[in-house]
Amino acid sequence: MNSPSGQSRQHHPAARNRGKFQSEAERLSADVGGLEASLFQMVNDHQYASLKLRENSEKAKKDAIQKALRVSDLLVDAVNGGVQGSFVNQKLIELEIRALSTTITRFMKQTDQWLAATHALNTAVKEIGDFENWIKTIDFDCKSITTAIHNIYQD
Repeated sequence: MNSPSGQSRQHHPAARNRGKFQSEAERLSADVGGLEASLFQMVNDHQYASLKLRENSEKAKKDAIQKALRVSDLLVDAVNGGVQGSFVNQKLIELEIRALSTTITRFMKQTDQWLAATHALNTAVKEIGDFENWIKTIDFDCKSITTAIHNIYQD
């Protein structure tokens, strides 16, 4: 082949390979472009999956927080119910204690009165016993005097 300058141009093996390389380069370029597109698609898919996972995680987190709050409220209600019952029982017990204290005080006064009455009765019985002994003593003394007077008149 002649070139416009008049020189024949021979095809060198490098020149033949150059065309081959160009098509290969185009093919590689196309493959790289396809690879980039695939990589870009993979990144987009990953970002989408990460976003969905994050949304699901947030939804699950909010749901878990709501359920934890509900459980907490139920536990507080249960404990408060028990505390409220205990408080009511405590007030009833305090009222019973006051009533028993009043009753005990009344019984103590009554017992003191009974003790005073029994002491007075015992004292009276002792006095009766002492009076009886005194009477017996006087009776004995009178009999002794009577016997002495009787003996004097008989002599």
